[in-house]
Amino acid sequence: MSNPQLPAVPATRLRRPSWRDARLLVGVLIVLLSVVLGARVVALADRTVPVYAATAALPSGHVLARTDLQVVRVRLGSGTAPYLSALRSPPLGLVLARPVGAGELVPLAALGAASSITRRPVGIPLPEPRPVGLQPGAPVDVWSSAKDSAGGTTGYRSPVRLVAGAEVYAVSRAESGLVAGAGESVQVLLEEAELRSVLDALANGAKLVVVPAPGGVPAPGAAG
Repeated sequence: MSNPQLPAVPATRLRRPSWRDARLLVGVLIVLLSVVLGARVVALADRTVPVYAATAALPSGHVLARTDLQVVRVRLGSGTAPYLSALRSPPLGLVLARPVGAGELVPLAALGAASSITRRPVGIPLPEPRPVGLQPGAPVDVWSSAKDSAGGTTGYRSPVRLVAGAEVYAVSRAESGLVAGAGESVQVLLEEAELRSVLDALANGAKLVVVPAPGGVPAPGAAG
């Protein structure tokens, strides 16, 4: 008994995917979305801005110069205090209203006009060796031992503190003026009343000693 002939099934060809294929479109969209999201994540992770930082420790009253600044890129979050932007030329000629440490970002609040500075620098001779910790921006106390000629001999009275917490402006070689000798001197920033006391002591031959405050050496990022 013979089997009936089965109907022939026509062979089907595989069709090349078309842009009209919904699955292909979905796949392309997923790839594109992944690329866009990846680029966005990388951009957010590297969102830094250029700002100016101090190349060295700068004291209050220092006139800002281009050589005092270096450009650094930092990531600033919301609510961060505004700093001096490096997207434009720095405002040269302004003075610092407070000390800025080496490597510290320069806050806009630290900049002011020369007329806003009320303290003035005065030079005080330094003994050898120089006390540790004397650098621009560091706080110091100024002590004085006045001359005492009682009893026909010249000596010095017990030291008294003339100034507490004065800021170091600079350390330099003593050449002329009220600072005698060829050693080093330290310039400290003083208000008018403090300045009068220190100048009077220098003019009358008192021995002045500058004593660094403990832990007073300014560090990067500190206000001093």
